[in-house]
Amino acid sequence: MNLRVSALALAAVFAATAALAGPKVVAGPGADAGCFKPWSDKTKFFQWEKKAGPYRIALVNGFVGNIWRIQMVKTAKAFAETPGIKENLKEFKVVSTGTDVAAQLGAMEDFINQGFDAIVTIAVAPDGFDRIIRLADKNNVVVVPFDNILDTDKVMMVNEDQHAMGVMSAHWLIDQMGKTAGDILEVRGLPGNSVDRDRHVGFREVMEAAPNKFNITEVVGNWDPGTSQKVTADALAVHKHFDGVFTQGGSDGTVRAMMDVKHPFVPMSGEGENRFRVQIADYAKDGLKGMSYGQSPALVAIAMKAAISALQGNVMPQLVSIPIPVADYKTLKAGENYFPDLKADFFAPNQFLPCGVTFTAPQIMSQSEANTK
Repeated sequence: MNLRVSALALAAVFAATAALAGPKVVAGPGADAGCFKPWSDKTKFFQWEKKAGPYRIALVNGFVGNIWRIQMVKTAKAFAETPGIKENLKEFKVVSTGTDVAAQLGAMEDFINQGFDAIVTIAVAPDGFDRIIRLADKNNVVVVPFDNILDTDKVMMVNEDQHAMGVMSAHWLIDQMGKTAGDILEVRGLPGNSVDRDRHVGFREVMEAAPNKFNITEVVGNWDPGTSQKVTADALAVHKHFDGVFTQGGSDGTVRAMMDVKHPFVPMSGEGENRFRVQIADYAKDGLKGMSYGQSPALVAIAMKAAISALQGNVMPQLVSIPIPVADYKTLKAGENYFPDLKADFFAPNQFLPCGVTFTAPQIMSQSEANTK
Protein backbone atom coordinates (compact mmCIF):
# COMPACT_ATOMS: atom_id res chain seq x y z
CA MET A 1 0.00 0.00 0.00
CA ASN A 2 2.82 2.39 0.90
CA LEU A 3 4.49 1.66 -2.45
CA ARG A 4 1.24 2.36 -4.28
CA VAL A 5 0.76 5.67 -2.42
CA SER A 6 4.35 6.67 -3.17
CA ALA A 7 3.90 5.81 -6.83
CA LEU A 8 0.72 7.86 -7.02
CA ALA A 9 2.41 10.79 -5.30
CA LEU A 10 5.34 10.60 -7.70
CA ALA A 11 2.96 10.49 -10.65
CA ALA A 12 1.21 13.59 -9.31
CA VAL A 13 4.55 15.40 -9.12
CA PHE A 14 5.37 14.44 -12.71
CA ALA A 15 1.90 15.54 -13.83
CA ALA A 16 2.29 18.90 -12.12
CA THR A 17 5.71 19.35 -13.71
CA ALA A 18 4.34 18.46 -17.14
CA ALA A 19 1.55 21.03 -16.68
CA LEU A 20 4.20 23.69 -16.33
CA ALA A 21 6.34 22.53 -19.25
CA GLY A 22 5.85 25.42 -21.61
CA PRO A 23 2.91 26.41 -23.78
CA LYS A 24 0.32 24.13 -25.32
CA VAL A 25 -0.41 24.33 -29.03
CA VAL A 26 -4.11 25.20 -29.26
CA ALA A 27 -6.64 26.32 -31.82
CA GLY A 28 -7.04 29.99 -32.68
CA PRO A 29 -8.13 32.68 -32.89
CA GLY A 30 -5.87 34.45 -30.45
CA ALA A 31 -6.47 37.32 -28.07
CA ASP A 32 -6.68 40.93 -29.31
CA ALA A 33 -6.23 40.12 -33.00
CA GLY A 34 -6.02 43.81 -33.85
CA CYS A 35 -2.74 44.04 -31.95
CA PHE A 36 -1.46 40.46 -32.05
CA LYS A 37 -2.01 39.64 -35.71
CA PRO A 38 -0.87 36.14 -36.77
CA TRP A 39 1.97 36.16 -39.32
CA SER A 40 0.01 34.03 -41.78
CA ASP A 41 -2.88 31.59 -41.98
CA LYS A 42 -0.37 28.84 -41.16
CA THR A 43 0.70 30.41 -37.85
CA LYS A 44 0.01 28.17 -34.88
CA PHE A 45 -1.29 29.36 -31.51
CA PHE A 46 0.12 28.95 -27.99
CA GLN A 47 -1.45 29.03 -24.57
CA TRP A 48 0.51 29.11 -21.31
CA GLU A 49 -0.76 28.14 -17.86
CA LYS A 50 -2.41 31.23 -16.37
CA LYS A 51 -0.41 32.99 -13.65
CA ALA A 52 -1.63 35.51 -11.14
CA GLY A 53 -0.07 38.94 -11.55
CA PRO A 54 1.59 41.31 -11.12
CA TYR A 55 4.59 39.86 -12.96
CA ARG A 56 8.38 40.03 -12.97
CA ILE A 57 9.58 40.72 -16.51
CA ALA A 58 13.09 41.28 -17.85
CA LEU A 59 14.36 42.78 -21.10
CA VAL A 60 17.58 41.02 -22.13
CA ASN A 61 19.05 43.11 -24.92
CA GLY A 62 22.32 42.35 -26.69
CA PHE A 63 24.06 45.13 -28.63
CA VAL A 64 23.34 48.67 -27.41
CA GLY A 65 25.78 50.70 -29.53
CA ASN A 66 23.42 52.55 -31.88
CA ILE A 67 20.48 54.95 -31.77
CA TRP A 68 17.84 52.28 -32.43
CA ARG A 69 18.91 50.07 -29.52
CA ILE A 70 19.21 53.02 -27.14
CA GLN A 71 15.74 54.21 -28.10
CA MET A 72 14.35 50.69 -27.76
CA VAL A 73 15.60 50.41 -24.16
CA LYS A 74 14.20 53.84 -23.35
CA THR A 75 10.87 52.85 -24.94
CA ALA A 76 10.70 49.70 -22.79
CA LYS A 77 11.21 51.73 -19.63
CA ALA A 78 8.60 54.29 -20.70
CA PHE A 79 6.10 51.56 -21.54
CA ALA A 80 6.63 49.90 -18.15
CA GLU A 81 5.34 53.12 -16.55
CA THR A 82 2.20 53.52 -18.68
CA PRO A 83 -1.30 52.89 -17.28
CA GLY A 84 -2.53 49.40 -18.09
CA ILE A 85 1.02 48.04 -18.00
CA LYS A 86 2.45 49.43 -14.77
CA GLU A 87 -0.12 47.71 -12.56
CA ASN A 88 0.72 44.36 -14.20
CA LEU A 89 4.43 44.64 -13.34
CA LYS A 90 5.81 43.72 -9.96
CA GLU A 91 9.36 44.19 -11.25
CA PHE A 92 10.90 45.20 -14.58
CA LYS A 93 14.61 44.77 -15.23
CA VAL A 94 16.75 45.75 -18.22
CA VAL A 95 20.17 44.39 -19.13
CA SER A 96 22.26 44.79 -22.30
CA THR A 97 24.88 42.07 -22.69
CA GLY A 98 26.76 43.03 -25.87
CA THR A 99 27.27 40.91 -28.97
CA ASP A 100 28.38 37.69 -27.23
CA VAL A 101 25.76 34.93 -27.43
CA ALA A 102 27.02 33.20 -24.27
CA ALA A 103 26.64 36.41 -22.24
CA GLN A 104 23.05 36.86 -23.40
CA LEU A 105 22.18 33.23 -22.68
CA GLY A 106 23.76 33.54 -19.25
CA ALA A 107 21.68 36.60 -18.43
CA MET A 108 18.48 34.87 -19.54
CA GLU A 109 19.30 31.80 -17.45
CA ASP A 110 19.94 34.01 -14.44
CA PHE A 111 16.53 35.68 -14.75
CA ILE A 112 14.83 32.29 -15.11
CA ASN A 113 16.60 31.03 -11.99
CA GLN A 114 15.56 34.18 -10.12
CA GLY A 115 11.93 33.30 -10.79
CA PHE A 116 11.07 35.93 -13.38
CA ASP A 117 7.81 35.25 -15.22
CA ALA A 118 8.79 36.46 -18.70
CA ILE A 119 11.81 37.57 -20.72
CA VAL A 120 11.63 39.73 -23.84
CA THR A 121 14.81 39.72 -25.88
CA ILE A 122 16.55 40.80 -29.07
CA ALA A 123 18.55 37.70 -29.93
CA VAL A 124 22.25 38.18 -30.63
CA ALA A 125 22.06 35.30 -33.14
CA PRO A 126 19.14 33.46 -34.78
CA ASP A 127 20.12 30.09 -33.29
CA GLY A 128 21.81 28.54 -30.24
CA PHE A 129 18.91 29.22 -27.83
CA ASP A 130 17.47 25.69 -27.60
CA ARG A 131 18.75 25.01 -24.07
CA ILE A 132 17.36 28.31 -22.77
CA ILE A 133 13.99 27.64 -24.40
CA ARG A 134 13.83 24.23 -22.71
CA LEU A 135 14.79 25.77 -19.36
CA ALA A 136 12.15 28.47 -19.76
CA ASP A 137 9.49 25.89 -20.64
CA LYS A 138 10.46 23.76 -17.64
CA ASN A 139 9.94 26.80 -15.39
CA ASN A 140 6.85 28.08 -17.23
CA VAL A 141 8.65 31.30 -18.22
CA VAL A 142 7.36 33.12 -21.31
CA VAL A 143 10.21 34.08 -23.67
CA VAL A 144 9.40 36.62 -26.40
CA PRO A 145 12.12 37.40 -28.96
CA PHE A 146 11.44 40.47 -31.11
CA ASP A 147 13.28 42.38 -33.85
CA ASN A 148 16.19 39.92 -34.23
CA ILE A 149 14.16 36.76 -33.79
CA LEU A 150 15.10 33.08 -33.68
CA ASP A 151 15.01 30.36 -36.33
CA THR A 152 12.49 28.33 -34.36
CA ASP A 153 8.74 27.98 -33.83
CA LYS A 154 9.10 26.94 -30.17
CA VAL A 155 8.60 30.44 -28.71
CA MET A 156 6.23 33.33 -29.29
CA MET A 157 7.92 36.10 -31.32
CA VAL A 158 7.06 39.63 -32.46
CA ASN A 159 8.43 41.21 -35.63
CA GLU A 160 7.96 43.13 -38.81
CA ASP A 161 8.67 41.27 -42.05
CA GLN A 162 12.38 41.93 -42.57
CA HIS A 163 12.51 40.02 -45.86
CA ALA A 164 9.68 42.18 -47.17
CA MET A 165 11.64 45.33 -46.27
CA GLY A 166 14.48 44.21 -48.53
CA VAL A 167 12.07 43.27 -51.33
CA MET A 168 10.12 46.55 -51.19
CA SER A 169 13.35 48.56 -51.07
CA ALA A 170 14.66 46.84 -54.20
CA HIS A 171 11.44 47.31 -56.16
CA TRP A 172 11.24 50.95 -55.09
CA LEU A 173 14.84 51.68 -56.11
CA ILE A 174 14.41 50.07 -59.52
CA ASP A 175 11.22 52.07 -60.08
CA GLN A 176 12.85 55.36 -59.03
CA MET A 177 16.03 54.77 -61.06
CA GLY A 178 14.03 53.73 -64.11
CA LYS A 179 16.59 51.17 -65.22
CA THR A 180 17.68 47.57 -64.65
CA ALA A 181 21.45 48.06 -64.64
CA GLY A 182 23.86 50.29 -62.77
CA ASP A 183 25.98 50.60 -59.63
CA ILE A 184 24.27 50.12 -56.27
CA LEU A 185 25.57 50.65 -52.72
CA GLU A 186 24.20 48.27 -50.09
CA VAL A 187 24.93 49.31 -46.49
CA ARG A 188 24.27 46.29 -44.29
CA GLY A 189 23.53 46.09 -40.58
CA LEU A 190 25.08 44.30 -37.63
CA PRO A 191 26.61 40.98 -38.80
CA GLY A 192 25.15 37.73 -37.49
CA ASN A 193 21.62 39.03 -36.88
CA SER A 194 18.50 37.66 -38.53
CA VAL A 195 17.29 41.18 -39.39
CA ASP A 196 20.44 41.94 -41.38
CA ARG A 197 20.33 38.55 -43.09
CA ASP A 198 16.64 38.63 -44.03
CA ARG A 199 16.69 42.19 -45.39
CA HIS A 200 19.81 41.41 -47.41
CA VAL A 201 18.31 38.22 -48.86
CA GLY A 202 15.06 39.97 -49.84
CA PHE A 203 16.96 42.85 -51.47
CA ARG A 204 19.28 40.59 -53.45
CA GLU A 205 16.44 38.32 -54.62
CA VAL A 206 14.93 41.23 -56.51
CA MET A 207 18.09 43.05 -57.58
CA GLU A 208 19.74 39.91 -58.95
CA ALA A 209 16.68 38.55 -60.74
CA ALA A 210 16.58 38.63 -64.55
CA PRO A 211 16.72 40.90 -66.47
CA ASN A 212 18.53 43.03 -63.85
CA LYS A 213 22.28 43.48 -64.20
CA PHE A 214 23.26 45.62 -61.23
CA ASN A 215 26.76 45.85 -59.77
CA ILE A 216 26.25 45.85 -56.01
CA THR A 217 28.93 47.08 -53.59
CA GLU A 218 28.33 45.78 -50.09
CA VAL A 219 29.62 47.46 -46.90
CA VAL A 220 28.85 46.94 -43.19
CA GLY A 221 27.42 49.95 -41.36
CA ASN A 222 26.26 48.25 -38.12
CA TRP A 223 23.00 50.28 -38.28
CA ASP A 224 25.03 53.18 -36.89
CA PRO A 225 25.27 56.67 -38.51
CA GLY A 226 28.97 57.18 -37.77
CA THR A 227 29.97 53.76 -39.04
CA SER A 228 27.70 54.07 -42.09
CA GLN A 229 29.20 57.46 -42.93
CA LYS A 230 32.73 56.04 -42.80
CA VAL A 231 32.09 52.93 -44.87
CA THR A 232 30.07 54.91 -47.41
CA ALA A 233 32.94 57.40 -47.72
CA ASP A 234 35.36 54.51 -48.24
CA ALA A 235 33.13 52.99 -50.93
CA LEU A 236 32.79 56.35 -52.69
CA ALA A 237 36.58 56.81 -52.66
CA VAL A 238 36.97 53.51 -54.51
CA HIS A 239 33.93 53.40 -56.81
CA LYS A 240 33.34 57.15 -57.31
CA HIS A 241 29.66 56.86 -58.28
CA PHE A 242 26.46 54.99 -57.37
CA ASP A 243 23.07 55.08 -59.09
CA GLY A 244 21.10 54.03 -56.01
CA VAL A 245 21.52 53.15 -52.33
CA PHE A 246 19.92 50.64 -49.98
CA THR A 247 20.86 51.09 -46.34
CA GLN A 248 19.59 49.12 -43.36
CA GLY A 249 20.34 51.85 -40.84
CA GLY A 250 22.60 54.77 -40.05
CA SER A 251 20.90 56.21 -43.10
CA ASP A 252 21.66 59.86 -42.36
CA GLY A 253 25.37 58.99 -42.10
CA THR A 254 25.32 57.62 -45.63
CA VAL A 255 23.67 60.82 -46.89
CA ARG A 256 26.28 62.96 -45.11
CA ALA A 257 29.10 60.96 -46.72
CA MET A 258 27.63 61.56 -50.16
CA MET A 259 27.21 65.26 -49.45
CA ASP A 260 30.80 65.54 -48.18
CA VAL A 261 32.19 64.48 -51.57
CA LYS A 262 29.46 66.33 -53.50
CA HIS A 263 28.09 63.10 -54.95
CA PRO A 264 24.82 63.84 -56.79
CA PHE A 265 21.76 62.78 -54.82
CA VAL A 266 20.33 59.46 -56.02
CA PRO A 267 17.31 57.35 -55.05
CA MET A 268 17.89 55.87 -51.60
CA SER A 269 15.91 53.45 -49.46
CA GLY A 270 16.75 53.63 -45.77
CA GLU A 271 15.53 53.22 -42.22
CA GLY A 272 13.13 55.29 -40.12
CA GLU A 273 15.61 57.69 -38.49
CA ASN A 274 14.14 61.14 -38.02
CA ARG A 275 17.30 62.81 -39.35
CA PHE A 276 17.11 60.77 -42.55
CA ARG A 277 13.51 61.81 -43.02
CA VAL A 278 14.48 65.45 -42.46
CA GLN A 279 17.22 65.04 -45.09
CA ILE A 280 14.71 63.60 -47.55
CA ALA A 281 12.31 66.49 -46.95
CA ASP A 282 15.08 69.08 -47.28
CA TYR A 283 16.81 67.66 -50.36
CA ALA A 284 14.10 65.85 -52.35
CA LYS A 285 13.96 68.83 -54.72
CA ASP A 286 17.69 68.37 -55.32
CA GLY A 287 17.36 64.69 -56.21
CA LEU A 288 17.30 62.84 -52.88
CA LYS A 289 14.33 60.69 -53.68
CA GLY A 290 14.17 58.78 -50.43
CA MET A 291 12.02 56.04 -48.98
CA SER A 292 12.11 55.47 -45.22
CA TYR A 293 10.78 52.17 -43.94
CA GLY A 294 10.56 51.77 -40.18
CA GLN A 295 11.65 48.92 -37.97
CA SER A 296 10.19 50.60 -34.92
CA PRO A 297 11.89 50.48 -31.50
CA ALA A 298 8.32 50.31 -30.17
CA LEU A 299 8.35 46.60 -31.06
CA VAL A 300 9.64 46.14 -27.51
CA ALA A 301 6.37 47.52 -26.14
CA ILE A 302 4.31 45.07 -28.18
CA ALA A 303 6.58 42.22 -27.04
CA MET A 304 6.05 43.25 -23.40
CA LYS A 305 2.30 43.50 -23.94
CA ALA A 306 2.30 40.06 -25.59
CA ALA A 307 4.23 38.55 -22.65
CA ILE A 308 1.68 39.92 -20.16
CA SER A 309 -1.21 38.63 -22.27
CA ALA A 310 0.38 35.17 -22.42
CA LEU A 311 0.94 35.12 -18.65
CA GLN A 312 -2.73 35.93 -18.21
CA GLY A 313 -3.55 32.67 -19.98
CA ASN A 314 -4.70 34.16 -23.29
CA VAL A 315 -4.31 32.32 -26.59
CA MET A 316 -1.47 33.92 -28.56
CA PRO A 317 -0.03 33.56 -32.10
CA GLN A 318 3.38 31.92 -32.18
CA LEU A 319 4.57 34.69 -34.54
CA VAL A 320 2.99 38.15 -34.28
CA SER A 321 3.10 40.31 -37.41
CA ILE A 322 3.51 44.08 -37.09
CA PRO A 323 2.82 46.23 -40.18
CA ILE A 324 5.78 48.07 -41.74
CA PRO A 325 5.43 51.86 -41.43
CA VAL A 326 6.69 53.50 -44.65
CA ALA A 327 7.07 57.10 -45.81
CA ASP A 328 8.80 58.55 -48.86
CA TYR A 329 9.60 61.94 -50.35
CA LYS A 330 6.02 62.23 -51.58
CA THR A 331 4.29 61.40 -48.27
CA LEU A 332 6.44 63.02 -45.55
CA LYS A 333 4.49 65.47 -43.37
CA ALA A 334 6.20 67.54 -40.67
CA GLY A 335 4.80 66.79 -37.23
CA GLU A 336 3.19 63.54 -38.38
CA ASN A 337 5.80 61.13 -39.69
CA TYR A 338 8.92 63.25 -39.18
CA PHE A 339 9.88 66.02 -36.77
CA PRO A 340 12.21 68.72 -38.12
CA ASP A 341 12.37 70.72 -34.87
CA LEU A 342 13.75 67.88 -32.72
CA LYS A 343 17.55 67.96 -32.63
CA ALA A 344 18.34 64.66 -30.91
CA ASP A 345 18.17 61.80 -33.38
CA PHE A 346 15.61 59.03 -32.93
CA PHE A 347 13.47 56.68 -34.99
CA ALA A 348 10.29 58.42 -36.03
CA PRO A 349 7.79 55.49 -36.24
CA ASN A 350 6.73 54.81 -32.64
CA GLN A 351 2.96 54.48 -32.58
CA PHE A 352 0.89 51.33 -33.04
CA LEU A 353 -2.64 52.45 -32.26
CA PRO A 354 -4.28 48.97 -32.33
CA CYS A 355 -1.93 47.99 -29.46
CA GLY A 356 -2.45 51.18 -27.49
CA VAL A 357 1.18 52.16 -28.10
CA THR A 358 1.09 55.96 -28.48
CA PHE A 359 4.48 57.28 -27.36
CA THR A 360 5.65 60.83 -27.86
CA ALA A 361 9.33 61.57 -28.41
CA PRO A 362 9.71 63.42 -25.06
CA GLN A 363 8.29 60.42 -23.15
CA ILE A 364 10.89 58.15 -24.70
CA MET A 365 13.91 60.44 -24.64
CA SER A 366 13.46 61.29 -20.95
CA GLN A 367 14.39 57.69 -20.05
CA SER A 368 17.89 56.24 -19.59
CA GLU A 369 19.40 53.42 -21.64
CA ALA A 370 21.43 52.15 -18.65
CA ASN A 371 20.96 48.68 -17.18
CA THR A 372 18.67 48.56 -14.18
CA LYS A 373 19.77 47.06 -10.87
